[in-house]
Formats: sequence, structure tokens, C-alpha cells
Amino acid sequence: MEKTKVAIVGYGNIGRFSLEAVRAAADMECVGVIRRSGSAEGIPELASCKVVSDIRELGKVDVAILAVPSRKVGETAQKYLRLGISTVDSFDIHTDICALRSQLDPLARENGAVSVISAGWDPGSDSVVRALMQGLAPKGISYTNFGPGRSMGHSVAAKSVEGVKDALSVTIPIGTGLHRRMVYVELEPGAELSKVSAAIKADPYFAHDDTHVSAVDSVDALNDMGHGVNLVRKGVSGATHNQLLEFNMKINNPALTGQVLVMAARAAVRQRPGCYTMIEIPVIDYLEGNRETLISQLV
Repeated sequence: MEKTKVAIVGYGNIGRFSLEAVRAAADMECVGVIRRSGSAEGIPELASCKVVSDIRELGKVDVAILAVPSRKVGETAQKYLRLGISTVDSFDIHTDICALRSQLDPLARENGAVSVISAGWDPGSDSVVRALMQGLAPKGISYTNFGPGRSMGHSVAAKSVEGVKDALSVTIPIGTGLHRRMVYVELEPGAELSKVSAAIKADPYFAHDDTHVSAVDSVDALNDMGHGVNLVRKGVSGATHNQLLEFNMKINNPALTGQVLVMAARAAVRQRPGCYTMIEIPVIDYLEGNRETLISQLV
């Protein structure tokens, strides 16, 4: 069996857990990690991995896992798609997903590549569950309740605000899809909490939620990678009312994101050129193993 050759772009939390998931997959091979420094210095787990600053130094790459902040996904994906390299990412700005898909689809088609976008656990695998729930109860209302736990996207957004040395955004579920954002910031010397707080609350990541910003001495002392989700749909199957569907999980946030990215990388090489969200791809294409065996086991 020829293994899918995977490169990982970026090596923060998502990159680290994506590498673990690639190494655990029998049908994949990590051919290298792309970092701006082009160096693995100080990172023992990369000692056996080729680390470069330019993906073209790696030779053949089937799929690039983009372990970069959501606001960098568009430009990064375009760069690799133009080289004919398929990409997967965990872009998590829900309101911008359709625009990103429209942007990347013609470029992917033109270069014979595939882009699977928003392939984290939400959006991503939760999107697949929501789609299934809607099929089971076509009329009704769905609620997605996150947490309590650390939101990586929100934490990165808060950390990018001027005057913030480090940040942790904790999502607290209020219920019926409403959330409170508890943001803990470690300030740079001379930074004013009031200005930092106003900037965070104005960011689109936080603008629509009840957001509270507090200054702390050490973000690291509070940090916890745990998160979770509760998906609920109350609706109608055919003409029968009062169908209640529920899905729950408690997870390590970046570990599950890395695993979903690896699922998406596997599916990417099985699709025709173009840009896809996870709900557009057959579920079986995400799974490792022989197709007929999987059908016999799972159907």
C-alpha cells in the first residue's frame, strides 16, 4: 500500500497533535514539517522529522495540513493549491466559511488539487452530526452548546490584540446555543486592561457573545486543553413530533482537531479537484482501511 504523503504547516498545538495522528495512521507518512525558522531546534519530537521553511524542499507532497490560525488559512491555502498540493485546515470562523469555499474552489480545480476546509471538530465533525440530525428530524431546531472549555480560535484572537502577552478564552455554555466567553489575559508592561478589553469585545470572534475580560498574572497557570460539546435537535420525523436527538463529547481540543485534520487529509486524496466542507464528503472516505471491510463492520 502506497502511503499518503503528508506535510504539516506550522507547529503549535494543532501541528503537534496532527503529527501524532499522522504517525498513528498506517496509511500515512509525514514527509516533513514547515516552520518559518526551518529548524527543529529545541523540539525533541521533531528530531526524526524533516523540518524546512519551504514545502518544495520536501519533494512529493499529497496533502498539506494547515496548522495555522484561521485568519491565515485563506492565503496559506492559496499558496499550496497553486503548487498543486491539496490542503486541509480547521478554519473556524463560521460566518466566513462559504466565502472561503468560493475563494478556494476555482483555484483548487484549476490546479488539480483538493481543499477540505473547516475540518476541525466544530466546524467539521460536529457539522456532519448536525447534518445527520437534520436529516433524521427535517423540521425542528438544533442547538450547539460548547464547553465548558478552552477555545483555541478565540484564545488566538485574544492573544493577537495589542498589549496582550498571552490569553486564554474559556467558553461557558448558557444553553440553547448561547455562550459566555471568559477571557483571561496576561498583559504586556504598560498595557491598559480597559483598552485591551474593548478591543477583544469588538473582535468578530467575541462580538456576538457575553464576553468578560480579566487580567491574570499567568495564563499558563490556568491553561487546560479540555473542551466539549452538546448537540441537541428537537423536531419532527415525517409527521411525528417530539423527536429528541442528542450528541455529547468531552475532549482534548487540539488532539481531536488534529485527528479530524488527518481524517480530512485521507478523504482529500479520494475526491475530485475542488474545495469541500466535511458534510459534502462521504463519511467512509474519512476512514482508514479497506472499503468493503468497513462496510461489513459498520453497516
